[in-house]
Amino acid sequence: MAEDDPLAWETLDSEVAYSCPGFDIYHEDVRLPNGTKTDFDYLTEPESVAILPFTEDGDVVVIEEWRQAVSRISRGLPVGGVEPEDENLEASAHRELTEETGYEADRVSHLTTVEPANGIADSVMHYFVARDCVPTGEQELDHNESIRSMTTTYDALKEEITADGVYDGRTILGVSYYETFGSDE
Repeated sequence: MAEDDPLAWETLDSEVAYSCPGFDIYHEDVRLPNGTKTDFDYLTEPESVAILPFTEDGDVVVIEEWRQAVSRISRGLPVGGVEPEDENLEASAHRELTEETGYEADRVSHLTTVEPANGIADSVMHYFVARDCVPTGEQELDHNESIRSMTTTYDALKEEITADGVYDGRTILGVSYYETFGSDE
């Protein structure tokens, strides 16, 4: 995007206002196109991958995870951050699927990439479809994760979303996109 676009804001100063494992909060002083000076805060985090994993039998591997921000268990797709040592985004998808579920995929294919909250964060989410997933071992959860994995039918997952039984926006977006546009298979 061109910085000389008439809608562009000018960043006058930028600093990390708060930092913790997983994300930072930036505070910026900016000038709006009409000349007004104001400030803006946003969350910055590494890119992430979300995986819609299908077993060899066509079921979907889903997770249930405690989400402290909403004080309840959230059901959805495995999602995790891209690590610097990952060769590429496909490697990130393979790694995150195994870490969070104990399943490994024969192959993954890119579905879409979105900025899920670009009004308040610079988050980038890469969606993948994983095929022929098989359970191969134990989960390798991060120190701050409590996750249970299980399988369900794709139709049951869609019905659960339709009945307002899944609140995780990343999951709803991934399944909706897959349902609307499909994948390479």
